[in-house]
Amino acid sequence: MTREIQKAEKERVVRRAFRAAFPHTIPIFAGFWFLGLTYGIYMNVSGFSFIYPMLMSVTIFAGSMEFVAVNLLLGAFSPLQAFAMTLMINARHLFYGISMLEKYRGYGWKSFYLIFGMCDESFSINYTADVPRDVNKGWFMFFVTLLNHFYWFSGATLGGLFGSFIHFNTEGLDFVLTAMFMVIFMEQWLKEKNHISSLLGLALSLICLVAFGADNFIIPAMLAILIVLTLSRRPLEARLDDDTGAPAETRLDASAENLAETDAQKGGEQA
Repeated sequence: MTREIQKAEKERVVRRAFRAAFPHTIPIFAGFWFLGLTYGIYMNVSGFSFIYPMLMSVTIFAGSMEFVAVNLLLGAFSPLQAFAMTLMINARHLFYGISMLEKYRGYGWKSFYLIFGMCDESFSINYTADVPRDVNKGWFMFFVTLLNHFYWFSGATLGGLFGSFIHFNTEGLDFVLTAMFMVIFMEQWLKEKNHISSLLGLALSLICLVAFGADNFIIPAMLAILIVLTLSRRPLEARLDDDTGAPAETRLDASAENLAETDAQKGGEQA
């Protein structure tokens, strides 16, 4: 009887996390389906069976690299070139991974999938979303990642299956995700009480854009942001404390409360 109660409780926790995560992924669904369909159609017109975009969307799950992989598959076999291209395109995930070390720790088997399935959009949601207190954070982040993965997989598969029957101009569809990231940035801006870090990120990105050009500025910009924010971490934290006006004891109590909540969530996971 106790085992049945535990099973029912776990199912309730999982359902609640799914319901909380799904609304956050709806904008991703729109962008991923458009781009996934475009990718599947591109693979189709390049002479590949739908099996290719279907398997690549499941195992690679890196949209930009999957588009590039079409030319790599059509060209001469060059594993070193493929490795260098993949590293250059997806090097930004090194910074995502560093940022999510603590957030993804301690969730058992889900941590492995969270690491594998981390894309730009899942990172943005899982890093910034305010998870309700009654929702298990591990399952919330898992469903955000799983749903985004499924959106891309289903769009790429359908595009590969029906690409030969669909004829429309796909120019401009890639701007969908750019617009989505602008919305995410604006939501985060409205949540912030202090915009110094956001302004630093914008300024450093613009400087690197001018210095390195549109095709090569992402990695230098991320390096610059990482170095500057690391060096200015203490002044920024002090400024944030001054803006909140909370005494040190209150901040310590809040930190202890958050830590206790995290431990309780992990205890629920292990149970």
